[in-house]
Amino acid sequence: MNKPQKFDIAVIGAGIAGLVCAQELQQMGYSVVVLEKSRGVGGRMATRRVSGSRADHGVRYLEPRGKFWQQLIDNQKIKKNNIDTKPIIQLWTDKTYELIHPQELLLPTTKNCYIAPQGMNSVGKFLAEGLDIWFSRRVQTIQQLAEKNWYLTLEITNDAATEKPTEVMAKAVVLAIPAPQALAILEKPIAEIQPEFLEHLRLVEYDPCITVMAGYSQALQENLPEWRAIAFSNDEYLDWVGLDSSKRQDASQPVFVIQSSAKFATTHLESPDLPPIGKKILEHTAQKLLPWLRDPEWLQVHRWRYAFCRQALAVSCLTTEIPLPLVGVGDWCGGDNIESAFTSGLSAAHWLRRKAEGKK
Repeated sequence: MNKPQKFDIAVIGAGIAGLVCAQELQQMGYSVVVLEKSRGVGGRMATRRVSGSRADHGVRYLEPRGKFWQQLIDNQKIKKNNIDTKPIIQLWTDKTYELIHPQELLLPTTKNCYIAPQGMNSVGKFLAEGLDIWFSRRVQTIQQLAEKNWYLTLEITNDAATEKPTEVMAKAVVLAIPAPQALAILEKPIAEIQPEFLEHLRLVEYDPCITVMAGYSQALQENLPEWRAIAFSNDEYLDWVGLDSSKRQDASQPVFVIQSSAKFATTHLESPDLPPIGKKILEHTAQKLLPWLRDPEWLQVHRWRYAFCRQALAVSCLTTEIPLPLVGVGDWCGGDNIESAFTSGLSAAHWLRRKAEGKK
């Protein structure tokens, strides 16, 4: 058995909050490892490649609500590979629509929506540059060791990923995963975490979502609607529909991304067979918007168990030093959006630095 590798800080989760936190800590001079259960980065900033097309099946778009995002967009600070002059983030549309049920009124809303033409996951890939990320590693247990280190055991989630050890030691741990997933690790008897920390995690609530990605014949390009995105109000099935291919200059076919309502997703969340559920959503969408949507060339369905944070904590990051430094970060801290995740990751990094320097 390999000996555990030692780091200053272990970050669990390679979503936006985890990547921002890890980058900030690494720039401060700490040794950092990021432990990610999947094979990619970005979390809900997710993009899937299907039949030569791309589909953003997680975060729909970005809104510059606060100082950080607005500065990022205005200065075009995110560049592909730090070399290409074309920015990763671009304006997609300045107008979205809302379909009001049951009146069936389509109301326009002025809103600047930014996207990544190469896929929303390209933002995560940029933020991951230079980090030591162990993919296909799910944290199983976490416990305190006598020498003032956390000891983490890891499960390999991909048989091909055997190049890293399955044990890690770190002076501090950052939980950059949804609160229920953090609880699943910390509530094990071996953890011995401060009860108040666990109680705060239990306060966080999420809504699920089922996302449908559908691609259509190239011949339908001439029949595409003028709208880019429609939100649905009080619809039993739907929450949002986007013409995802309008994000790509090189789109080879029309691609739509459809996200279900929380109520519909809750009802069907445990279904073992998702394609029929996706077809049901698509049929309803066709009835509401475009009849030909019911006949795609391809269809894929994704289940998001923790899609939207319904009840967030009123702190930028959740912290404890008992028994050792432990921080929770994500959009469930201080808000319910991607910008909250950025802010949370930064706040955690600065909290850990203050504790390392013996400051309050």
